[in-house]
Amino acid sequence: MSMKFRKFRLCGSFGILLLLPLLTLFSAAQQLQHTTVIPDAATLMKEVVENQHRLDKVRESYTYKESVATEEIDGKGRVNKTEREEFEVFFVNGHEIHRKVAVDGKPLDGQDLEKETEHVTKEVERAEKTPPDKSPEGQQVIHISRLLSLMEISNPRVEEVKGRATYVYDFCGKRDAETHGMVEDASKKIAGTIWIDVKDRQVARLDSRFLENFHVGGGLVANVLKGTSFHFEQGPVKNELWLPTAAEINFEARVLLLKGIRQHVTVLDHDYERFHVETEQKGAVVEKP
Repeated sequence: MSMKFRKFRLCGSFGILLLLPLLTLFSAAQQLQHTTVIPDAATLMKEVVENQHRLDKVRESYTYKESVATEEIDGKGRVNKTEREEFEVFFVNGHEIHRKVAVDGKPLDGQDLEKETEHVTKEVERAEKTPPDKSPEGQQVIHISRLLSLMEISNPRVEEVKGRATYVYDFCGKRDAETHGMVEDASKKIAGTIWIDVKDRQVARLDSRFLENFHVGGGLVANVLKGTSFHFEQGPVKNELWLPTAAEINFEARVLLLKGIRQHVTVLDHDYERFHVETEQKGAVVEKP
């Protein structure tokens, strides 16, 4: 695909990168008590950090597969091209790594496989050297407490999602908030809803969308257009942690004032496996769910 979805999620492509910090912000709600009363921000932030560190360690023992379908949409809403990619996903030092294994049903081989292996090796090396709360690609990282000051959270309620009780909150960027940097600027233009699993205090679902156009580089580099949206879901795995299950992106932008890009991306995550290393000689032992 022309704009790699993996980079949308992980490597800094401007569209989805602007949405991802919201996941970090609202993971704070995972720490709510079994009550409608939300703890004060300072206490909540401490609990979130501690919980995230614990989850990062558990995630290091998991891998799963990810199927990504990207549709290129023309100005009349017709699908011009569809590309399907398959990835293996694993975690290193708290960072998510994607290894591409197939395109349009054909496994990578030859130079493509060699390039992907080289790319993943470099990503792993960067991840090993980068603290879990930092970005291996040098992207802007915003602390949860800072994001809280940029968002309005409202309309708390309880709903059932896939048979589980969830706390639900609407959110919207504060238009009058003073911001610094592209990610903070974008946060002011986003609104949506988040669902938090009551029992496990995990993000079960997140919907967000741009309420107006967002200009990158004053509009000279790109404009992310109003209506661009992101849907994300997670689910419990082996009663131990939650991992992504699905996502959907409707992305529209204009690049360099000329090229229009419209994409519909669907993601399915599956085949979760837990592994552990018994000894260096025996190697990795994989436990399938």
